[in-house]
Amino acid sequence: MRYLSDLIDGLAFTELQGSADVEITSIAFDSRQVIPGSMFVAVKGTQVDGHDYIGQAIKKGAIAVICEDLPAHTAAEVDFLMVADSAKALSLVAANFYGNPSAQLKLVGVTGTNGKTTIATLLYQLFRDLGYKAGLLSTVENQINGQVIPSTHTTPDPIELNRLLEEMVTQGCDYCFMEVSSHAVAQHRVANLHFSGGVFTNLTHDHLDYHKTFDSYLKAKKAFFDGLPKSAFALTNSDDKNGNIMLQNSQAHRKTYGLKSMADYKARILENQFGGLLLHIDNEEVWFKMVGTFNAYNLLAVYATAMLLEQDKAKTLTSLSKLTGAEGRFEYIVAPNKVIGIVDYAHTPDAVQNVLSTIHDIRKGNEKVITVIGCGGDRDKTKRPIMARVASEWSDKVILTSDNPRSEDPAQIIKDMIEGVDPAFKRHTVSIVDRREAIKTACMLANPGDIILVAGKGHEKYQESHGVKSHFDDMEELEEQFKLLV
Repeated sequence: MRYLSDLIDGLAFTELQGSADVEITSIAFDSRQVIPGSMFVAVKGTQVDGHDYIGQAIKKGAIAVICEDLPAHTAAEVDFLMVADSAKALSLVAANFYGNPSAQLKLVGVTGTNGKTTIATLLYQLFRDLGYKAGLLSTVENQINGQVIPSTHTTPDPIELNRLLEEMVTQGCDYCFMEVSSHAVAQHRVANLHFSGGVFTNLTHDHLDYHKTFDSYLKAKKAFFDGLPKSAFALTNSDDKNGNIMLQNSQAHRKTYGLKSMADYKARILENQFGGLLLHIDNEEVWFKMVGTFNAYNLLAVYATAMLLEQDKAKTLTSLSKLTGAEGRFEYIVAPNKVIGIVDYAHTPDAVQNVLSTIHDIRKGNEKVITVIGCGGDRDKTKRPIMARVASEWSDKVILTSDNPRSEDPAQIIKDMIEGVDPAFKRHTVSIVDRREAIKTACMLANPGDIILVAGKGHEKYQESHGVKSHFDDMEELEEQFKLLV
């Protein structure tokens, strides 16, 4: 049984109305999820204020309410707790409700702008290959020792997060590897988790629709490392100028990895081609199935993490050499006429440049690079012209198209993108709003040996417009069109 008094253990509250000696059946911060016996946590969100739904929660059977502001009328049969920050309180009571599962396994968080999904997925694949039971919490999907659980957010809400971690503990998992988004840190979703380590990839232009300034975005990432305990490790990319900033106030055991600068874990690229990467890593030459400089960083981060988790070097490198990473990350196919198609989740200026520069490095001759790209609606508008500019500068042909327009007009999103294209490159930049037609056109324009990059959606199996999600898979579309290229 879970009593309210147990759930609020460690919670700093300013006022309690009631005895706290009641049994709680569930926790909810959405009044629609309340059942008889629930605790309702009224969280002030960016779109909705949970305080407006306290009455509804009580009507549905909530017997305890955590809030920042008491309602004008309180029900005598309901316990009320006032706190300074309901989001922080939710994180704590959720962890208590599920028995603090993160303390019962080794939890490693991966944060940064690009590479989070690939690193977390590789770590999960690696440790399972090494014989451990493990869990994964990522943008693409959540997994518990091979069981796939659909993912809706990069980092789940505190209730779902702790529920998944409890299930991992129940199934005997030794490790969990999870992406930690800047939103999750700012909203205190990971505030009461016990991390064994944290990994920083890089920091570039993203999420300014939420954080407003780059400094605020940086501070959200840094807060994750500031909160790591002394028993944990903090591993950062020494080649990123923000890597050392992440370590400044961290109590954790500090380590670095890099390809260029001085670091605790070093690697050097010996070969980089569509077939894979040959790296000199920790005095060993190893061939990996993954492609590109950005994946050299990802592989090195995974290797360093494994070493910090005291794994065997030879077994780690052998296992890593077999892995292919996350779906929709530089995933490529070859048409019968040798046109190469690449699907990648790149949805920031830096990520787009990383993918296109990788293609540039490994192309063999005069192959054209044709890029199909869009930008999401209801997201950071400032990156739209930058992404289009980068795509036009690194491609022979660019087709600007729709991504997930959400509530926005896709044609307007494309107009925002075109503003960033230099006049000299506009002659090889066209706009096709329909993404399916854009991909079809790219395939029609391609000659044998040319390279088509479809960027922005990666693993996603849908396109969202005005509240409706329709099935759409970039790889499926490419495969259909490639059947016609003979």
